[in-house]
Amino acid sequence: MEANMAEAKEPKEPKKTQKKSEPTIAPNATLTFTIKSEPKRPAARKTIERLMWMQPHAKKDLSMLQRHRKQKDIKYTIRAGRVWFDRPRATRTIRCEKGASFTLNVTPHIVNDLKSVEKYLNITSS
Repeated sequence: MEANMAEAKEPKEPKKTQKKSEPTIAPNATLTFTIKSEPKRPAARKTIERLMWMQPHAKKDLSMLQRHRKQKDIKYTIRAGRVWFDRPRATRTIRCEKGASFTLNVTPHIVNDLKSVEKYLNITSS
């Protein structure tokens, strides 16, 4: 019985593989993200689009379109003695497509969102 114990093999250690040195998603860093594959889940696609909307030029586009809708596109009607209005849907200025890239200043609030869609993005530091 002791001979069997001596012959027992010790568990092998897993092979250590070296990954490319990709920047980690950490707060207070400016990172550039490129979409390497389109997400199949709608929730992941929407998360990436929400992150893309955080860019300054995208915010400006959205606020200009919002102001235009508020001033020009609302249709007012009177029904049952009160004012009803019909607002059109917001225009999607940014789409989640393969190859699209965006730069963000990563804050602690969005780190979890970025980690949830990390597999669809290539990350480079700016």
